[in-house]
Order: sequence, then structure tokens, then C-alpha cells
Amino acid sequence: MSAALEITSVKDRVSPEEWQIRVDLAATYRLVAMHGWDDLIFTHISARVPGPEHHFLINPYGMTFDEITASSLVKIDLQGEIVMDSPFFVNPAGFTIHSALHEACEEAHCVLHIHTDDGVAVSAQKEGLMPLSQQALLLQSHIAYHDYEGVALNLEERERLVKDMGDKKLMILRNHGTLATGATCGLAFLGIYFLERACSAQVRALSAGKDNLNIPSQAAIDTTREQSASLFQPGIDQLAWPGLLRRLDRVDTSYRT
Repeated sequence: MSAALEITSVKDRVSPEEWQIRVDLAATYRLVAMHGWDDLIFTHISARVPGPEHHFLINPYGMTFDEITASSLVKIDLQGEIVMDSPFFVNPAGFTIHSALHEACEEAHCVLHIHTDDGVAVSAQKEGLMPLSQQALLLQSHIAYHDYEGVALNLEERERLVKDMGDKKLMILRNHGTLATGATCGLAFLGIYFLERACSAQVRALSAGKDNLNIPSQAAIDTTREQSASLFQPGIDQLAWPGLLRRLDRVDTSYRT
């Protein structure tokens, strides 16, 4: 029997606040899998737990996203050390990216990073995300870019990653993938959902040739930018997050264990 099947509940070993974050983070993994955005076991979603230590939860390396449960998540510190007994270990590349943002960005309680076909395709395009769809227009002022430096194993890259992120909520990692942060798992998921939809629209639109693209007027671009100012404010996620959890529960409630 695998370690994934043998793992026991940690609900009685953590605070109610941490347990709720574990459930939300496990749900986020399941939702990413449900949307087909997982890359076997090779991307990561993390969430900070309450407390001054800046400990955070991340996926156990070797479990697929549709297997993740609240109890299987691994708690680590900013040095990558596991701080609560677990039969699993974590991916060093995931630690590098996520520890950087959890330490430096106070509002980045959840960090969601994926490698989808369309997200990677746009990350490899010189112009990045273009103003071709409503989703893209809404996100233009919220996106940062970070150049590819190789597999994220060099801890020195963290400083450059944080600098490039600035005060943005979303990032396109050049030649790599997409990333979203949020004050909650729900906000990070909504961010990556909009970003992935925008990337998919761009890839499809470009299939007709760049000369056939219709770019909105600058006035429309400016108006949509203003309209998106509060897009990632806490509470916005509550319009969609409860329904997303109900969708998961109709399929499988084991993420809550």
C-alpha cells in the first residue's frame, strides 16, 4: 500500500484555522486537476498557515493533484525544512518559487503555479499576454513577467523573482508557465482561471494570423483597466468559491480528509 493510502488525519494535531486552510488548499489541487491544468506531479500550489513563522503547506512530491487531501499536505518552513511529521518530501523547485513569494509578499497567502499548454505558449511569445480578450484586458495591470533562468533550483533566483513580482498578483514566467497569488486559495484560483482563459483565447486567435487580430481601442483598454482595479480584493472569491467546492463535493469529498 502506498504512503498516500496509509496517511492518517492530522485534523486533531493542527488548529481549526490551519485545518480550514488545508481543506481549501486540497480543494485547489483538485480543481486544478479537474480543469486539466496539472502536469503530472510537477507543479505546485502552496498556502501559508497562521503564525509568525511563515510556515506554509505544499504538495507531497509523488502524489497526483487528484489525490491530494488536507492531511497529506506537507508543512515546511522558509528554509525548506519539514516542520511536521510526514511520510512525504517536497520538490526543491517548488520550494524555491513559493518560499520567495510567501516570505516577501505579505498578501501572498496562496501561491499557485502551473504549466499548461496555452500558458507556456504565451510565456514563450515576445509580447506576452496581448489585449485580445476581455479576460486579458482585465488582467493587463495585474501581470508581472520573470525571465527564465533554468529549473528553479538556485535559491539566489528568489530575490529576482520577488523584484519582478513587485505588487502584482499574477506572473508569467517566461518559457515556463503561469502563476497567481492571493489572500485566499479562492482568489489565487480565480486569478489563474482568468489568466489561463486569456492565454487560451490568445493562442486560438493567433492561429488566424497576427494580421487578422482585432485590437480594442486604447480608450477601451484604459476603461477595462480601471474596471479591474478591485479584481483581486478579498471577498471577490466568495462569489465563485462556494460553488466550486460544491462541484468538487458532488464528485469526491476525500480532499476534506
